[in-house]
Amino acid sequence: MKAKLADFGLSKAFPTEGGTHISTAVAGTPGYLDPEYYTSNRLTEKSDVYSFGIVLLVVITGQPAITKYDNDNIHISRLVNLKLAEGDINNIVDPRLLGDYDINSAWKAVELAMACVAHTPSRRPTMNEVVMELNDCLVAERARPETKPKKLTGLMSLNLESAYDPSPIL
Repeated sequence: MKAKLADFGLSKAFPTEGGTHISTAVAGTPGYLDPEYYTSNRLTEKSDVYSFGIVLLVVITGQPAITKYDNDNIHISRLVNLKLAEGDINNIVDPRLLGDYDINSAWKAVELAMACVAHTPSRRPTMNEVVMELNDCLVAERARPETKPKKLTGLMSLNLESAYDPSPIL
């Protein structure tokens, strides 16, 4: 339940004086920048799709874009790809959801996110396609039958002890 702020594509929306944008280096959060940038030094709309795909994977899995694993860093797309080979969506989706989600919608969201981070930019969907697919996921999630609330132990780690005492005043 942490808010994410992204600026994908905003450089096109706000031109500098004279109508041009000159940048000597791209600053980006490690793990989110399109790997093609390192070879081409160009950012494209498909670079934005890649970065958004990473945001989707972070939201779906509850994991950071880069994780320390056995004295090495592993990228979230690689981690999800390894878990996809096991074929169990429950090993991919954030365990804090306690399985309270539509399986088909989760699969579709993971497949969409992985399409967004395809190594070949031409194989990535457009943002319009991403929005349509996410809307389909939302429809499926909203259409599933209401389930009884599950035990929320471990779902959120709020530190309310110092600010709120739930015991009654005697």
